[in-house]
Amino acid sequence: MENGKRKTENSRGEVSPSATMASPFPPTPSPRGKPLKPQIICITGQMAAGKNYVCSQFEKEGFVSLDLDKTAHTAISLCTPQIISAFGGEAEKRGISLLNEDGSLNRRALGQIVFSSPALLAQQESIVYPKIIELTNQFIEENSGKSVILNATVLFKTPELLSKCEKIFFVKANPIKRLIRAKKRDGLPLRQILARFKNQRNLLKEYMCAAEKLNIPVEIVRN
Repeated sequence: MENGKRKTENSRGEVSPSATMASPFPPTPSPRGKPLKPQIICITGQMAAGKNYVCSQFEKEGFVSLDLDKTAHTAISLCTPQIISAFGGEAEKRGISLLNEDGSLNRRALGQIVFSSPALLAQQESIVYPKIIELTNQFIEENSGKSVILNATVLFKTPELLSKCEKIFFVKANPIKRLIRAKKRDGLPLRQILARFKNQRNLLKEYMCAAEKLNIPVEIVRN
């Protein structure tokens, strides 16, 4: 950040000449005085990179934002019976309870299991992603006529949703800064945070591959 401005780069890593997060896509009137066509964009990045801050700058310009982390929590709650059936045995082996005292799903306990193995994570995704897609499409339909942000870490895993986006903004930040933010924000054990960092180490590469297939431009935002 320099003089209150946050640098943005295109997919080749070039810094934009006028990079403030207030107006990469300002919904100003067109030359004929008509509003610009509503659009859907993806804002993504690794854990604690600052995606929510970037979203807040777009919201000031009239965008509405869907936090797909929260959507995933809703989807996980709705899929609790399937999750207990799929991971109950693994939880018992590890001496972990997947349910809170009130009978709701313990997401932290589930995270300890699924983030320990790519295979277990993929199994959870196969259960939860169809519900996430359903809820996201519902949000888009409810906000038809508005410009929409999909704030999501792994939207590339659901091409049904990523293909709706006109542009991808990938937010990057220094790993130490991300670690401090994550520890303060989430209060997770250090080992669990580092496991998530490790799982996301190739995130930009995954988005670049997905964007190339879908012909979607990618812009890197340094936060």
